[in-house]
Formats: sequence, structure tokens, C-alpha cells
Amino acid sequence: MCVSRVLRFLPLLALLAVSACASKPSQINNVCAVFSQNAGWTSNWRRSTHAASQKYGIPPHVLMATIRMESGFDGRARPPRKMILGFIPGKRASTAYGYSQALDGTWTQYQRETGRHSARRNNFSDAVDFVGWYHNKSVNTLGIAPHDTYNLYLAYYSGHSGYSRGSWRNNNSIQNYARRTSNMANDYAGQMQNCR
Repeated sequence: MCVSRVLRFLPLLALLAVSACASKPSQINNVCAVFSQNAGWTSNWRRSTHAASQKYGIPPHVLMATIRMESGFDGRARPPRKMILGFIPGKRASTAYGYSQALDGTWTQYQRETGRHSARRNNFSDAVDFVGWYHNKSVNTLGIAPHDTYNLYLAYYSGHSGYSRGSWRNNNSIQNYARRTSNMANDYAGQMQNCR
């Protein structure tokens, strides 16, 4: 009797498991499309983004642009492996993982400081909360304005001590990437005014 009940609900359980996994948006340069694709009852990226924005005082478009540039909204993103002898996969360049590309040590610090010990880097709600937390630390420790996407991204990429040392100043590549992130945030801000 119990087995037949379980079997009857198996398709529903499978559907719930699949729908709980947010998929990578196909139109990552349109924040309304990103929100729309991940707005089901098991995943609401817009709500999570606005909750993190309210909690940490960082504008939603800054949070979303950071994630867009870090992972392209791919919850399983990792740096590529270095190849040994051209064909043997070696170590990855860093421990960055998930939507936010948070490093192992920084993620552990986030979990410890926020009490969110079960937070996962491949969960969008957790990742956007992490980005808000990190940017808020940049605002408070480095004096960067909450809407200054360019400098927030430089601090995000370089780390707080690297940003303070100015390690990014001679790195044209990271400065260009920070500019692109800032431009993306501006685009997202405009798009968000028309999202339904």
C-alpha cells in the first residue's frame, strides 16, 4: 500500500527536483529576460536580488551585473583547468565556483559571518546574497560608493587588500573588465525600469 503511494508521487517528485534547479538564462544581457526565465515558484531570482539589495544597500543592477560578468549566470561555472603537456587536465587556476565565482576561503568567511552555513555557491539566492555581502564590505572598509560598479568590481576581483594596494592599477585587462561590468550595470538599470 505504501509503495504504491510512493510510486504514484514519483513523477511529481521528479518534476519538483528538476524545476528546483534554475537553468542558465539564454539572454544574459537582458536582465528582464534573466528574471523572467527564473521566476517560477521554486526559483525567483528577482525576489532574491531585491532582498539582497535591501539587506546590504547595493543596487540590484550592480548585483546582477557582477554575477553576469563573473559567471554568465552559470551556477556550475569554474575556471578552466591548466593542461599539462597539452592534453592532461591539471589544477584549476583558483577555487572560484558558482554564480558568484567565490573562492573557497571567502565563501567560508561569508558563511561564518552571516550564519548561513548551508549556503551553496551554485544556488542563486545564496550567491546574490554573497555578492551583496562582499560589496557591502567594500563600501564599509574601502569607502567605495554602493552604486560605483567600477570600483566595487575592482575590489571584488582583487580582494580588499589587493584593491587597497592598487594591484589592479597596472592591469589593463581587469580595468577593462571593470568598465564592462559598469556598462552592464548601467544597461541593467535601464532595463529594470521596464521589467514586468
